[in-house]
Amino acid sequence: MATFGIDLGTTYSCVAHIDDTGRPAIIKNRPGDDTTPSVVFFESPDNVVVGKEAKAVAKIQPDLVVSLIKRQMGKSFEISVHGQTHTPESISALILRELADAAAENVGEEVKDVVITVPAYFGVAERNATRKAGEIAGLNVLSIVDEPVAAALHYDAISSGGTKTIFVYDLGGGTFDTTVIRVSPEEIQVICTDGDHHLGGADWDDRLAEYLLEQFQAEHPGTGAADDEEFLQELAAGAEDIKKQLSRMQSRRFNARFNGESSQIEVTRERFEELTAELLQRTVAITRRTLETAAGRGVTEFDDVLLVGGSSRMPAVTAALEELGLKPRMHDPDLAVAKGAARYALIESVKVHLPEEGGEAPAAVVEEVAEQLNIPAEKVRALAGKRVATVVPRAFGVKVVNRQGSREHFTIEHVLRANTPLPAETAPQRFGTAYPDQVEISVEIWEQSGSVESEALEDNEHIAEGLITGLPRLPENSPIDISFQMETDGLLRVHAVELTTGKDLRIEVQIRGGLTDEQVSAARTAVARYHVSA
Repeated sequence: MATFGIDLGTTYSCVAHIDDTGRPAIIKNRPGDDTTPSVVFFESPDNVVVGKEAKAVAKIQPDLVVSLIKRQMGKSFEISVHGQTHTPESISALILRELADAAAENVGEEVKDVVITVPAYFGVAERNATRKAGEIAGLNVLSIVDEPVAAALHYDAISSGGTKTIFVYDLGGGTFDTTVIRVSPEEIQVICTDGDHHLGGADWDDRLAEYLLEQFQAEHPGTGAADDEEFLQELAAGAEDIKKQLSRMQSRRFNARFNGESSQIEVTRERFEELTAELLQRTVAITRRTLETAAGRGVTEFDDVLLVGGSSRMPAVTAALEELGLKPRMHDPDLAVAKGAARYALIESVKVHLPEEGGEAPAAVVEEVAEQLNIPAEKVRALAGKRVATVVPRAFGVKVVNRQGSREHFTIEHVLRANTPLPAETAPQRFGTAYPDQVEISVEIWEQSGSVESEALEDNEHIAEGLITGLPRLPENSPIDISFQMETDGLLRVHAVELTTGKDLRIEVQIRGGLTDEQVSAARTAVARYHVSA
């Protein structure tokens, strides 16, 4: 009964499991690397290449290569390749298939039961899309777990025990999160989280690639280098490599060659940090906001500040956090999330075999599970008792009419706030009908999409709606109570009651633009037709 943790990253992904010694271990991919670039190359109508080779042709054949698809998760987004339409879910499923197939070859057993990680700041739609990507890939998704929670689980496994409060700064290839977590022998408790899922190491790479191009063009104007896809591919690869090397060295030279011309472009760490200072400051602003939120919840000191995500290796990150009074340390930044996800998968698999929470597991059941998992019985009991308590990642609310004289405009009134502990249930919030003689009431549910809670429509996303109908002609401002409830798995329920008649509306949020069961089934069939290789 093997289980696996998958870190489905924006730029790189990897798989881990619990090995025969009871420790989490990364499973190498087909080329023998720990991580696989999250890049898909549709080489032909029947063959797909995932990983390093796909990344090598990303700029050369842009119409056939898909990168950074994680940034589109949960959106109504489609691309057509070789006459076949693909969604973020189906493209992610191809990445997951390659990861699972390669891992199965490596460990000699099927990869079926998995936990997949997501950024802490992912909303309902993105989490739903990630789960469906796993289903399309033919996997049994035991759970979706936040990346910093997974990192905290790995930390918990290698730390000295006791109760500790940690700050996780997670700068991955395409997303950024900050999370405050309290780790105890019984529980992993998220205190608060914040982030931006359109900010990551890929943005640092882009800034540096633009600089390399500018320097080459300044030395060799009129060459047409900016329009040559092979040259741009070389710059993109060179920029990522230079970024990594500048974490260890003070300067690097890049040899750029195009159309018989060449340039040796020197990039110092100082210049690189100048080019990307605005990006770093965006992470600092989010970090400050998280510290303020944590302080409001009584948390002002941290036992550890963990740097997670490959891009957190940049020295400027450590320097910026130290200026905020934090003392960061590396925490297996590239692999901690996958290793923690493997541990979380083991916890989930143990719970499947044991009584519901609150029940005492019979000794015979514990021994049976321990034998199946090849771990001591006392560890089974400890894992089964480990709770993971998270928070609402973003604010949720309803669309309301606001009047200023004779002018009307729409805004979002948030009811369920970000960082409310899960499971969450709000008290009824009082609203009123917008117009005289209304005979029906439209209730629109919106989710915060910007990094900061805002009442502006453009900073929120419409995710569901419903109607209360069959009402008598109501006077303006007739009372309506609306309450929100969110489960630990992110399922959102909304209850609206028109108080003069008692007529109500219950909405269990089905994500607008999400794939239906029929579409998931069709996508699974379509994805299964491809020969997927590395």
